[in-house]
Amino acid sequence: MVYSFVSGFALGFGLILAIGAQNAFVLRQGLRQSHVFWVCFVCALSDMVLIAAGVAGIGAFSEAAPWFEPLMRYGGAAFLIWYGFVSLNRAWRGGDALRASEGAQPGLAATVATALALTWLNPHVYIDTVLLIGSIAAQYDSRIGFGAGACLASFVFFFSLGYGARLLAPLLARPRAWQVLELIIAATLWIIAARLLLA
Repeated sequence: MVYSFVSGFALGFGLILAIGAQNAFVLRQGLRQSHVFWVCFVCALSDMVLIAAGVAGIGAFSEAAPWFEPLMRYGGAAFLIWYGFVSLNRAWRGGDALRASEGAQPGLAATVATALALTWLNPHVYIDTVLLIGSIAAQYDSRIGFGAGACLASFVFFFSLGYGARLLAPLLARPRAWQVLELIIAATLWIIAARLLLA
């Protein structure tokens, strides 16, 4: 049980560590100190639901329906390519659009809706949580322990990122630093998309 839990935590943390659209949004909200708890909670809870679905056996659905995996893979790549261009556009604009604490702050409902969209409309999230974690969990003696470890990793990561973002505030208060961050995000998303397309 302990081995399965630790393995699930390590895998879950490793998968979620890469910079992506969802993580960038959590980071941005943390820097702005805007609805941080709810953004972190929504993202972590969404991951928990998806991981639980994968561990419960939905990961095996791809074996029963051969069309499902390619659909998720190509759909995920398209989403990541598009959001990479969104990040590139932000980097190109620069200036006040990327300041962490200035400008109008969206309300709680709009912020939560954005967090949900970046989670549930990103097919890559399904590949990582439902398919990958779900299929790997089946190889362990305690699938529940493995899934619980992966779920805890999501909560630890998102809340650390959201509330730890203020430590980066002095650096990312400069528009140039935001531009560099957006370029890194765009490049990372395109690399992940390429891996999906070439898999």
